[in-house]
Amino acid sequence: MNGRPQPLVVGAGPAGIRAAQALVAAGLRPLVVDEAPACGGQIYRQRLVPDERSARALYGSEAEKAQALHRDFAALDGRIDYWPQALLWNLRDGIADIAVGRANRRVAYDGLVLATGAADRVLPIPGWTLPGVFTLGGAQIALKAQGCAIGSRVVFMGSGPLLYLVAWQYLKAGVDVAAVLDTAPFQAKLNLLRGLHLAPMVVLRGLRFTAELRLRGVALHYGVEDVRIEGQERVAAVAWRQGGREKRVACDGIGYGLALRSETQLADLAGCAFCFDKRDRAWLPQRDAAGRTSVAGVYLAGDGAGIAGADAAERAGERAALALIEDRGLPHRRERAAALERELSRIGRFRELLETAFPFPAHWVAGLSDETMLCRCEEISVGEVRRAIGQFDIGEINRLKAVSRIGMGRCQGRICSSAAAELLSVETKRDLDTVGRLRAQAPVKPIPLVLVPADLPREAAE
Repeated sequence: MNGRPQPLVVGAGPAGIRAAQALVAAGLRPLVVDEAPACGGQIYRQRLVPDERSARALYGSEAEKAQALHRDFAALDGRIDYWPQALLWNLRDGIADIAVGRANRRVAYDGLVLATGAADRVLPIPGWTLPGVFTLGGAQIALKAQGCAIGSRVVFMGSGPLLYLVAWQYLKAGVDVAAVLDTAPFQAKLNLLRGLHLAPMVVLRGLRFTAELRLRGVALHYGVEDVRIEGQERVAAVAWRQGGREKRVACDGIGYGLALRSETQLADLAGCAFCFDKRDRAWLPQRDAAGRTSVAGVYLAGDGAGIAGADAAERAGERAALALIEDRGLPHRRERAAALERELSRIGRFRELLETAFPFPAHWVAGLSDETMLCRCEEISVGEVRRAIGQFDIGEINRLKAVSRIGMGRCQGRICSSAAAELLSVETKRDLDTVGRLRAQAPVKPIPLVLVPADLPREAAE
């Protein structure tokens, strides 16, 4: 490596694993930093403690893919540096600050592949802060990694393919799934048929999940409106309106999510240019078909650059690594790179169809009551945000943050910023792309108050 700093791969999900594999094949030794205790990412998350569950029980029809990724990453042992349970919380001038336990490691890198993944996107609704309410991803983590359920009688609600996947996973685990509440109308699901030629197995798998849920007696409701979570010390029921009629079902756990949002904070700290993506209703870092960003030596892969799913993440991770290899002047596989881009283009077309089958319920925002909590960290209600917008004539999200404290809490706006932007757009009657985006600030996630500094390795500093 001629004394040059290592390439740095952030994330060990499908994108990060394939990126690391391609870099090793080119003779490089990357440093892979991952927040999880083991590789796999959210979709192929591994158990914290081994138990009797088989790979099939954990991952369903994706078991072979999960096992292949885990196996391929294990085969890299000795040829990469791997830091699990490590948080990269700051980037500047080619230096990464990484919290590893109680130590802060400062690492110089030469080439940065950001495979940061995505998290659940939610809108505030009455009762969403009650104990027993989890995001869909949180419900999935509990089941996969910890082998436990979020309740004994669970309702899943929201929109997106993850809604049906998690409900099905809980059903197969023996949990009483009381209902699935889909915010989209049933007619929207017919758009999936248009994607059969692009991703037949994905469409058929989704139909299978729905069919099994119905056959096992799970009530599926479409086009739900005015959702309200009821309870005192814990979730007791969920109520909603459907077709002009009020409905209610008792439960002690809720999994909630409105599709996914990309984790883009590190791309922002790295200085990448952003542009607004109408499909994802979010500002995303700019990248070319290979994953190159506006900053030389910084590459994006996977859902952190735009929601496309695990299969796309694998291909994007490999493609980004090939771009890094090419930019270093090393021999690279042009034909393989071109094939990966064609596959990513096909998946991208299918992703557009998915959006029409699982549309985001943006119209919910206008009907939110003033009492509904918007920012959990700072305990700021929808009414407080509305009054701040009106009193100070606010039309930009960072100005709203300064006045109301939205996004100043522990999550740094990761949970509330998209909802705050939607509310600001509605209240000011401006398009969503004109209200701006929250600027990322370090630390991107909470870190220990005491971090012992660690110097740069001598070879990295030279």
